[in-house]
Amino acid sequence: MGVKDKVTIKYLRQSDVFADAFNYFIYHGEQVIAPDSLAELDTREIDVPYGGIDEDEQPVQRTRDIIKSVVAMRDKRTAYLLLAIESQADIHYAMPVKNMVSDALQYAKQVEKATASHKRSGDYKGAAGAEYLSGFMKSDRLLPVVTLTIYFDSKAWDGPLSIHEMFENQDSRVFELVPDYRINLLAPFAMEKKDFEKFQTTLKEILTFIKYADDKERLGKIVEEDEVFHHLGRTEVDVLNACVGAKITVKEDEEETNVCLAIEQMKEEAAEKAVKKAMESAEKAAKKAAKAAKEEAEKATKAAVVKERVKTLADSVKNLTESTGWTKEQAMDNMKIADDEQKILLKLLA
Repeated sequence: MGVKDKVTIKYLRQSDVFADAFNYFIYHGEQVIAPDSLAELDTREIDVPYGGIDEDEQPVQRTRDIIKSVVAMRDKRTAYLLLAIESQADIHYAMPVKNMVSDALQYAKQVEKATASHKRSGDYKGAAGAEYLSGFMKSDRLLPVVTLTIYFDSKAWDGPLSIHEMFENQDSRVFELVPDYRINLLAPFAMEKKDFEKFQTTLKEILTFIKYADDKERLGKIVEEDEVFHHLGRTEVDVLNACVGAKITVKEDEEETNVCLAIEQMKEEAAEKAVKKAMESAEKAAKKAAKAAKEEAEKATKAAVVKERVKTLADSVKNLTESTGWTKEQAMDNMKIADDEQKILLKLLA
């Protein structure tokens, strides 16, 4: 697991942040999921090859980033859910498949648990034959699994958002028979200003900073106006430093820092880079101009030498024709002048 994955998972594992992400994504900011209603689950899923009897058919273990169970209350109704977060510092071009497999394994685990529970309690007695064979009773129910992918980068997500987007062009009748699976994606680039106000934790500041990470002027104003940025915690700083190279420092004996100072430093570095780039461009342009001038001078010198040679040859041909009575062609042949130069001289002597 890379540094980016480690710091983002550590940050998202906090129950208040985890609940905030789903309250925003599912309930549009309404505080339905309480942090203390969350219970973290084992992130390991075992994929057992059904029907495998050969020794090489080994179970495959897959690990999710974070998964928690929750009891959410809304409109006086109780909702039992399983919520999972996949943290992505980079685009995963097979994310629909990755999440679909994880969700399917979670549903398979629920079925296996239900079957094991019935066997332990012995309540198969009196059950229908089909219930006994399947191990899953007619009255049993699954808990919905909602997986949210959070993309910690300022660039647009250009990967597929569904299984159907990963297929080649197909007959529409085929697509109708292939269930689609869409990923739930939270990406700062696609969020609007009003969206950030729906968060209750520092997830607001984290995602805002990432969205405007490449616009130092705008980011500076946002950081200055948001009081939370004036005392941002070490965990949040780790996320920003790892994901967008913020270069924010936190003193060893402190747990928070003022991001405004870091932004000013980033602006100065950006200005220095701009000056350095301008100087490099100017130096490159000067070298190019000097080279062009040198080439032009060499060309002019060469042209002057050629012109002087042609004039000398023309004078010699003229003198020879006058003294011998030869034609221009005879004179040039006797002087062993090349054919291409003879053509030039003939035009000059015409």
